Amino acid sequence: MRAYRVAYDGRPYHGFQRQPDVDTVEGRLRSALVRLGVCERGEGLPGRYAAAGRTDAGVSARAQTIAFDAPAWLSPVAFNGELPDDIRVWASADVPEDFHATHDAAERTYTYYLYAPPDADRPGHEPVDDGQWADAVDALTGTHDFHNLTSDDTGTQRTVDIDWARDGQFLVVQFTAGGFCRQLVRRLVSLAAAVADGSAPLSKVDRVLSPEPVSGPDGVPPAAPEPLVLTDVRYPDVHFTRDDDAAADARAVFAHRRANACATARVAGNITDGL
Repeated sequence: MRAYRVAYDGRPYHGFQRQPDVDTVEGRLRSALVRLGVCERGEGLPGRYAAAGRTDAGVSARAQTIAFDAPAWLSPVAFNGELPDDIRVWASADVPEDFHATHDAAERTYTYYLYAPPDADRPGHEPVDDGQWADAVDALTGTHDFHNLTSDDTGTQRTVDIDWARDGQFLVVQFTAGGFCRQLVRRLVSLAAAVADGSAPLSKVDRVLSPEPVSGPDGVPPAAPEPLVLTDVRYPDVHFTRDDDAAADARAVFAHRRANACATARVAGNITDGL
């Protein structure tokens, strides 16, 4: 049995998990395995298949992890030969027969890149106050029942560590937990950002973390999915080996995408600044 690290640009996909009639990352992985003869045609997945998590539509990953009964020859390079460029397998590890990529994950880390300039250069937005952001993040960090920040009905009590740093016009925010409720990270970002730009008082954090339901206009919508990336999944007893060729290929693919995104941002800036 083998585990694989997978990086992908989630923006073109309707999430990670397979769904009927829409394009998903897992669907592309399965199609590749069918073409490689590792998985039979039809609806099934390889034996003992599991994934570390189910990222939402638009969310990307650097360290999504899948594991299944894989033949010895299925290297990351071989896997990539049947995958689109925006999905790259870059490392692998032999794992015990009872390994489960979902249940055996000790920690998952997501990183959110929040565009949050400290000055008011966004039309219709107030400047972000880092002190108010810090107060909101401090209140949200730790063990809480996050039932008002997810659509999940069960398993809403979680312990979440939040680290952040300002990087120019962005707040780079890392969320680490054993597991996350549906849309929890994006709603945490949304709530803290609302406090930071003054559109919500700090007291709203206590209200949202209280046992009473919060809904309607008082609820917290999720932040945009595109700035979110699954950056790490930690398995204490699993040691992944980077495939140098596959990793170099992945770096080239995503460097090209970064260059295109930077150019697109400059074009948008030109139009914005000229109006």
